[in-house]
Amino acid sequence: MNKIKVVLLGGLGVALLANSALADVTAASSLNDVYATLRSKRFVDLTHSFGPTTPHWKGFGEEKVTTLYTIKKDGFIVQQFTHVGQWGTHIDPPAHFHEGLRTVDQIPPEEMLLPLVVLDVHAQVAKNPDYTLRLEEVQAWESKHGRIPEHAFVAMRTDWSKRWPNDAAMQNRDAAGVAHYPGWSKEVLKLLYEDRKITASGHETTDTDPGLATTKDDYSLESYILGLNHYQIEMLANLDQVPEAGALLMVTWPKPEGGTGFPARVIAIAP
Repeated sequence: MNKIKVVLLGGLGVALLANSALADVTAASSLNDVYATLRSKRFVDLTHSFGPTTPHWKGFGEEKVTTLYTIKKDGFIVQQFTHVGQWGTHIDPPAHFHEGLRTVDQIPPEEMLLPLVVLDVHAQVAKNPDYTLRLEEVQAWESKHGRIPEHAFVAMRTDWSKRWPNDAAMQNRDAAGVAHYPGWSKEVLKLLYEDRKITASGHETTDTDPGLATTKDDYSLESYILGLNHYQIEMLANLDQVPEAGALLMVTWPKPEGGTGFPARVIAIAP
């Protein structure tokens, strides 16, 4: 009887292994199909190239790039980059404003591929550079495309990135030194993060808060987002080249241990 039991169990094991292998093949085939589908779509880089003259927040110094080794002398080239973490198109992790919350290296990969929602207010901003996003814009988007999906990345399109790389144009200060650029509003952010359950958001300006607020060192809207343990991306580019709905967003960055900010690479996959 023991021998028979061994044979039966062995057969069951072979069957389970066969089923597992078949499942693996099916999953691999399915992922290959996903890749083929994505590869056929249009990829749009939403990232600015950065350098020593990159526009930046008023409190930061300039980037320095030093060549340490050269091909002519050493057979290879190595450059040393010195700049703050919040440089160019970059990620602000929760720890940027709130001690004890997630740092750059603690944000998991599943938060780096997200449905992309674009709230387009560039026409309003062209008339009023101090414009802030309103609930009406969210409602208009949802009337056309349905409820904003959970885990989405919501980008505010203002076309402010067209001023890049002119730092003075990005800050748009008047004679009194007051900055005039668009921003988010608390009611919209509360709806998106607390009700629609989005994962992250981003914009084309140097700050979440509008220029009228940041001139007074008011960064309460950025603090609100990061305080919820979510991240944001600042200084996005080319949002005019992606649709309001139907695209995916890939966003990634290096993994500095305990990092409180870093340049990011942001790419939309558009139908």
